[in-house]
Amino acid sequence: MADDSSDRVELRDVAIVGGGCYGTFYAGQLIRAAERGRARYRRLLVVDRDPGCRFGTEIGEAPDRELVVADWGEFFDRWLGQSRVAGDTVVPSPLMPHLMYEWLVRRARSRWPERRIETRRLTTPVGTPYDASGPDGTRYVSFADWLCPTHCIEPAICPVIRAPRTWEMSEAMTRLVAGLEQATPTMGPALFVCRHRVFGVGMFDAEEVLAGDRLVAEAGAGRGEVDVLVGTVSACHGAISLLHLGPEPAAAGPR
Repeated sequence: MADDSSDRVELRDVAIVGGGCYGTFYAGQLIRAAERGRARYRRLLVVDRDPGCRFGTEIGEAPDRELVVADWGEFFDRWLGQSRVAGDTVVPSPLMPHLMYEWLVRRARSRWPERRIETRRLTTPVGTPYDASGPDGTRYVSFADWLCPTHCIEPAICPVIRAPRTWEMSEAMTRLVAGLEQATPTMGPALFVCRHRVFGVGMFDAEEVLAGDRLVAEAGAGRGEVDVLVGTVSACHGAISLLHLGPEPAAAGPR
């Protein structure tokens, strides 16, 4: 039989955020994709603080999948701090906090312990039909002003309006940064773009997160203050935050 692997998705370690209904569904889909030759991976890492979560009771561990009982932040501090290579990916949950942004904040505070690192509210309108601010300053935006189908893969033809999807959130974020008029210079955007790769499972590469960290490091290389726009987005939806790096404290003079 010929090797029909040309359309197989090649992954390495896949970190799935949450072991509840969403994470369990995504893990099951990836397992089925592997069984049918549509995906190949080294390990699935399902991260949840509850050892009795749904993934543990309904699917369970195997040589190629593991329930990692840990806080999400602690897990990503460790996992992203290791050597990540092509194929290492993150499967986000639709209901998770802005975890990758929070990781960038922790990295920035570790890199510049004496510098003011904070989230600032983005006041400029994004221009999407849905645009709301969370209590922590995260902006939640969407091109949909309707209720999307569960596990929608954001196809070229929107299943709700039954017309071509003419929007792309990552492009909107690039235009947003280019059009910002602020006293503080703004760099970015640092984007983690979730794409549906196989059997309805959306993910982004760990390398995108590391590239975002490099962008923040570059932005803060000067001594002045600067903002970096950070977004976790899909084609239709996004969570965006404005990371503010205050000016570096003046070096102490000779005594």
